[in-house]
Amino acid sequence: MIRNASGWAALHSRDFRYFFTARFLSGLAMQIQNVGLGWLVYDRTHSALALGLVGLAAFLPALALALVTGHVADRFDRRRIISLCWALVALASLGLLLVALTPASPVWPIYALAVLVGSARSFANPATQALLPNLVAREDFASAVALNASAWQTSSIAGPAVGGVLYAFGAPVVFAAALASFLLSALLVALIRRGGHAGSRVKTTLESLLAGIVFIRARPVILGAISLDLFAVLLGGATALLPIYARDVLMVGPVGLGALRSAPAVGAVAMSVWLAAHPLQKRAGRTMFQAVGLFGLATVIFGLSTNLVLSLGSLVVLGACDMVSVYVRQTLVQAETPDSMRGRVAAVNSVFIGASNELGEFESGALAALIGAVPAVVVGGLGTMLVAALWARLFPPLLHRDRLVSDKPA
Repeated sequence: MIRNASGWAALHSRDFRYFFTARFLSGLAMQIQNVGLGWLVYDRTHSALALGLVGLAAFLPALALALVTGHVADRFDRRRIISLCWALVALASLGLLLVALTPASPVWPIYALAVLVGSARSFANPATQALLPNLVAREDFASAVALNASAWQTSSIAGPAVGGVLYAFGAPVVFAAALASFLLSALLVALIRRGGHAGSRVKTTLESLLAGIVFIRARPVILGAISLDLFAVLLGGATALLPIYARDVLMVGPVGLGALRSAPAVGAVAMSVWLAAHPLQKRAGRTMFQAVGLFGLATVIFGLSTNLVLSLGSLVVLGACDMVSVYVRQTLVQAETPDSMRGRVAAVNSVFIGASNELGEFESGALAALIGAVPAVVVGGLGTMLVAALWARLFPPLLHRDRLVSDKPA
């Protein structure tokens, strides 16, 4: 049974503190870099489609490598995988720094570096998800998920704001700051002492490569949670269009763009801190569906708004609702998967996450190029609300799921 007093117990673990700090710093670096990348691309191309292509370039490696990345996370030291991946992302930051220092450079190197970032993250994400359950006691796991998410989301608040301010001093400053943070994250993960190895060395076969997909398909609750989050964020993701809103709709510039990108994380971190101290004890599935529906409504309000305060407020609500969905999905996936399979299951989960984020950015950018940014966001929000209603009928076990973490280990 989950102990109410265990909300902050995970922080008593030295390894979890290192992990927590690394998550914050890598998230900070990623958000700083995303602000600089989005503004740099749009400033050079003035194209919504170009913004979408950056998201597509980051997503395609995760899709292409999904079966391999999970298998790697289940065969090798997860700490070393994560550390190496963040070092590679730091290398990409160095490349973006060089591009920013060359105003006449073409856009294609940016897409190539986005592919490198996507490739590194496609290996880092399954290893990160698989490592976390081994750093805390089972009774503290649900709260550890929320604390872990709070580290990422807190960085998502600070990162865009810092990135927007740094961009005022020039794009090279943005990418230099990201480079330093990624390197420090790699060092902290390398200092974690335990939890790096999977429970067994898995022989590479077609069956073992597909094991994660088979596992998820056989569990409607997990499949429903992952796919609901996928389609909700895929349709309702407006973050790719924030540079357009900042420049052409709200007219608030790069500093305003940083505030807009931070707003969803403000809601998300507030919700994650609440969930860390007060893990969901009942009605978890129904709460998730309600949060996704409200996520869609907040997206519609943001899409129609021309007032900065209303736009920021709707993004805060959007972020809080998304945090509930992330919390439920991540807890279900990690708590109910055997350690020897966590890498492969996490890899499939990461593809869904990447599809909802990076592919969602491409979908939003492409749709905005066809019908305009405002209609694209509104249509996406309405689609999210429709998906929530449809999934409630398709996955009743998820809708009626009460407790997230069972007393019996996976």
